[in-house]
Amino acid sequence: MPARARLLDDASAHPLASGDFEAVFLPRHGMLGASLRHRGAEILRRIGDLDDARARGSTAGIALLHPWANRLAALRYRAAGREVALDSKSSLLHLDASGLPIHGVPWSLLAWDVTAATRTRLVARLDWTRGDLLAVFPFPHRLEMAVSLATDGLTVETTLVAHRSGPVPVSFGFHPYFGLPGVARDDWRLTLPAMRKLTLDASHIPTGAEEVFDGLDAALSKYDFDDGFALVDETASLSLSGGERRISVEFVRGYRFAQIFAPKGSAFVALEPMTAPTNALRSGRGLRLVEPGASFSAAFRIRVEAI
Repeated sequence: MPARARLLDDASAHPLASGDFEAVFLPRHGMLGASLRHRGAEILRRIGDLDDARARGSTAGIALLHPWANRLAALRYRAAGREVALDSKSSLLHLDASGLPIHGVPWSLLAWDVTAATRTRLVARLDWTRGDLLAVFPFPHRLEMAVSLATDGLTVETTLVAHRSGPVPVSFGFHPYFGLPGVARDDWRLTLPAMRKLTLDASHIPTGAEEVFDGLDAALSKYDFDDGFALVDETASLSLSGGERRISVEFVRGYRFAQIFAPKGSAFVALEPMTAPTNALRSGRGLRLVEPGASFSAAFRIRVEAI
């Protein structure tokens, strides 16, 4: 059986269906969004071999990046009054080609517990209280994720509930990969709102400087993206269109930053909602804290329209 099919056949795999949409999420494997089909056509990408992605610690489909999105500039960070030294040999870390920790704890190592499930909605919970998890991010908390499929698309709501023992920094995000079925990448059209583009160093870490970005509505063939942005409006919409579809990622609440990842020649575009910019646990820029016993909620929606 193909690797992708093995994970989709996992006992915890939960299918959702509504109107023209079908989706599959994997609670015991990071609540990964492993499939999202519109009128029978798959619009997620990098899901062809989930077993290989799991083994390599790679992102795929719709992946939660927690407790930090994108890279940290070093194996040490200080946040909410705590100094943390990460172990480069830890199985809970994934390092980029430069040896920098990226995307927090890999999705495949975070098993969620389902608390409610119907044909159109799935709710799951992750308790961040294990010693190995606290060694990476020493802030006890609980995550709750609710995914809801409606006739116009998928909504993902994530809530972080801080333990009474202390505040919790918020720097999670999502890495959804999209593609347009039956349309060549050069014919995909990317539409982005006006934002503030973050200046990055050679390691793709924000320097603290920004520049004006007036927005974009152009064929993707001209562009090669791996860029971070600060939103001007928290309810922004980013979209990819071509052929008979437009795929939009709508930032509903809680996400103030975005990462656009569309390497030239790749068969995907990642439109990534982020609660904080890259390296926020070290820089403190854009980093919010959830006070003891309080909660923070963020939501985004993936809308697919026929055009």
